[in-house]
This record gives sequence, C-alpha cells and structure tokens, in this order.
Amino acid sequence: MQLLKKLSLLSLLVFVTQVIYAQTSTPSFFSSNMVLQQDEEVAIWGNDDPKASVEVSGSWGETVLVKTNKEGKWKVKLKTPIAGGPYTVTIKGSKTITLENVLIGEVWICSGQSNMEMPLKGYKNQPINGSNEEILYSTNDRIRLFNTERTTSLKPEEDVPGKWLLSEPNSVGEFSATAYFFAKKLENILDVPIGLIETSWGGSTAEAWVDENTIEEFENLNVPNEIPEKGVNQSPTLLYNAMINPFVGYNIKGVIWYQGESNRNRSEEYKKLFPAMIGLWREKWQQEFPFYFVQIAPYGYNGGVNSAFIRESQLYAMQNVSNTGMAVTMDIGDCDYIHPREKKLVGERLVYWALAKTYNIGGVAYSGPVYKSSEKANDGRMVLTFDYAPNGLSSFGNELTGFQIAGEDKTFFPARARINGNKTITVWSDAVKNPVSVRYAFDNCTTGSLYNVEGLPASSFRTDNWDQ
Repeated sequence: MQLLKKLSLLSLLVFVTQVIYAQTSTPSFFSSNMVLQQDEEVAIWGNDDPKASVEVSGSWGETVLVKTNKEGKWKVKLKTPIAGGPYTVTIKGSKTITLENVLIGEVWICSGQSNMEMPLKGYKNQPINGSNEEILYSTNDRIRLFNTERTTSLKPEEDVPGKWLLSEPNSVGEFSATAYFFAKKLENILDVPIGLIETSWGGSTAEAWVDENTIEEFENLNVPNEIPEKGVNQSPTLLYNAMINPFVGYNIKGVIWYQGESNRNRSEEYKKLFPAMIGLWREKWQQEFPFYFVQIAPYGYNGGVNSAFIRESQLYAMQNVSNTGMAVTMDIGDCDYIHPREKKLVGERLVYWALAKTYNIGGVAYSGPVYKSSEKANDGRMVLTFDYAPNGLSSFGNELTGFQIAGEDKTFFPARARINGNKTITVWSDAVKNPVSVRYAFDNCTTGSLYNVEGLPASSFRTDNWDQ
C-alpha cells in the first residue's frame, strides 16, 4: 500500500512537471504594449518543454528559431528595425503567445529611492508642481511605462511582478514623476517611442541594489541569510536580486538614477559603492550604457553628517566614472520636505545629459558649473575657476550666497562673492585675512545661487580636503 502511494505521488509530480514545462512562458516584461530597443539584436527569453522548438517572430519581418535546453530554457536574439510600430511579436512553442501593440524605440531603466519612486500625483501632503495638468494631458501612445512592484529576494530572481501600461491619465499618476518628465521631453525631441522600466524603492540604500560579490568588497556590509522583518530596502543584495537581476539582458539605451539620501551618513563608503554599483550593472548587461543620476537636493536633516559630503561623493562619480552625468538640484531643495516639488526640472536636466552625450545633439548645455581650481589673489582674496561654463557664470540678478571662506585654522566665515568678466569668481571675507579654503552651498539646507548662463546650477563644492 505504501509503495502504491509513493508511485502515485511520483506519477503526480511527473505530471505536474510536464504541465509546467508544457506552458510556453516569458518574464512579465515581455508582454503586450512593451517597447523594444531600436536597431539592435534584442534578447527575448523564456521557458518551455525541454529540447522543444521555439519560434520567435516580429511582424516587421524577422524570425528566429531556437531549441530549449534540458531545463526548458530558451533565448533568442531578434533584430529590430529603426523606431516605429505598433508591431506584433509572436512566440510559438508548445503554445503560441502573441504580444500586441509592441513599439520599437528607446528603452531606459529608472531606479533609486523615493525621489525616483515618487509618483506624478505626489505623496500625501507632498505635491509635485503642475501634476494635475500634466496628468490631464498625459495621453501619449508612444510613451510606455513598466512599473515594477516592490519585492525582495535572497537569491537572484528571473521574473518580477509588473506590467507595461500606456501613458494616459489612469496610469501616469501612479508612475515615477521624474521618469515620466524624462520620457516626455525625450519623446518630444527625438520623435521616437520611449519605454521606461521603473524599478525603485523609497528609503533604499545603494548596497541593496548590488550583488553578493560586490558586497564582499566592503568590510562593513554583510549579505543577509534571511529576509529581515524591518529595513528590507536597506539590506544588501535584496533589491538587486529581486528588482534588477530579472531585467539583466533586456536591451536598454541607458539608466537614470535618483538616490543617495539613505547613504548620506556614509559618504566615503558611497564614494566607492556607487561606482561599484554602476560597474556591476554594466558588467551584467555587458554594455557600458550611459548612467545619468540626480545629485540629492538640500534638505533640513536633523542630525547626522552634513549631506554636502554625499553630494560631493556623487560629484566624484560624475568626474571619475565614464559615461555618467549628474543633474544638480541645489536650487530646488526644501528644508521641510525631502522630496522636491520641481520634478519636471529634474527630469529635464537628466534629458539634457542624454540629448548631448548619448544622442549627440550639439549646442545643448547639460551640466551646471563644476569647480575646477582656485588661487590666491594679491589682495588675499580667492579666485575660483569652473568647468562647464563656456559662456560664463550668472546669479540671474540675485545676490551670490552660500559661500564660506577659511584660513589655516579651518574656521569658516560667511563670505562675499563676485562674478568676474573672465568667467571666474572672487571670494573674500574681512574676517579672514589669509584664506586657504572656500566652500559653496556646503550645508544640509541651503539654496544654490550660482549658475552658468544657460541656467544650470552649480554643484556644492569645497576647495579643501579636510576631514568631515
């Protein structure tokens, strides 16, 4: 009798396994309404019976055949045309899957923490400027949105919960405002479909978005053995495993990123961790894609390390990691709210980087002034020079504020500043007769006053390298 039960159970398991294998399937992001990267050999993959034949065809005239391996996995490379659509993608295996209303265009991954996750409708009691009007006029068939649901995992996953939606009032209100404004401007300028894959989690740390091998490079970080009850979005590897790894291989043009607040008390670690994360993602995709990110805005943090140091680490990444760019937000912070209302400006400043550096559109300013060097003038004042200000500097009629100056005693005093005709700035204070260091907007909560003439704000900076 026991033997009969075991045989029956075995037969049931074999039957269930066969049923699972017999269902041709793909990850959630290969679905109707998706956007595929234009003019590339795009990867499409899934599961079916072991050693089965699978045919993948695009209605633009491309077809690829493949056999599954012994685990039933398959993967093809399908040549895409230049931007256009809508098309149909048909997958014929043990069953037929038809993906409809597929567009060919530019695909970007959008990731980070709450300032990327913040939906166009805003958070409770935290608005986004002009959101209702933007939602009202958001219908655009050429912008497609994939919103990844929050999830975690101790091991790398192959699929995520989420689906592709069309840009329209019923969908964009719940989608990332920064990402939406990025796509809206990009679609308007390039005149091609834009696909956004948003995968973010409020309050997350950078270490949550990297794999186990990367974590091993950092002595203060440890990979968890189980999902913690609290702080899952700050636990190393958990978000990478569940919310990034499934997408690895999906052809993209690049990444936009908005994160840093949750790492602000560990700026020296972030200086290494953030570039390591960028490198990991590029290694996994086998592509040095552009990576454009937002420098966190000023905010009235209560205690902890001065957030100017994490902004400095972000500036370091822009200056030292290839094919990166940084959108500065020094002029739109809010001491009371960590989520700036001007998400449209943020999205558009990211677009400037993409247009100039990825799509090679000349004449577009893309970075605000970046401190380059300083020297002491004969009158004891400090003269600063800047990159990314070919046409000069401006405060747009307002007083230059936020400057501090110190002597060898490292005591900083408020300083006056003047823009010179030779694209430099002179900084001084009567309280400091022999200055050696200048800092600008180097506080938690401050308002940027320095721009290039194209209207892009300068990052906070310091000319010294004194301990924090």
